[in-house]
Amino acid sequence: MGKRRLARETVLQALYLTDTSTMGAGEAFLVAGGGDLDEDTAQFTRSLLDGALAHRKELDLGIQATAENWEVGRMASVDRSLLRLAAFELLFCPDTPISVIIDEAVEIAKKYSSEDSSKFINGILGKLKDRRPGSS
Repeated sequence: MGKRRLARETVLQALYLTDTSTMGAGEAFLVAGGGDLDEDTAQFTRSLLDGALAHRKELDLGIQATAENWEVGRMASVDRSLLRLAAFELLFCPDTPISVIIDEAVEIAKKYSSEDSSKFINGILGKLKDRRPGSS
């Protein structure tokens, strides 16, 4: 597994923990395995985790606006966490290609959620990508 995929999976797990428990970002990072990562991967992981948490409300609004007939709060916690991660990358990490972000999110969804979830996530991110600054 590539280092960036490992980082994204670690972020997913940490976001899930912060969403479903009282853990803060630092504790969730460690419980998800962030302490076992090499320095560069850990730094990338923390930047994604901290960014997704810092922009959570904004990300949820964007996800909600594109997820027709789905409230963010009613989505499965894994799907919600993965959408927050991918939405953060789409909107705030312009150096990462859109196709990479979406492909990674779909593959991670297949691993941690379900085939239907991967289609759901692909559909939402396909719409959300148009909100990326400079994508018009």
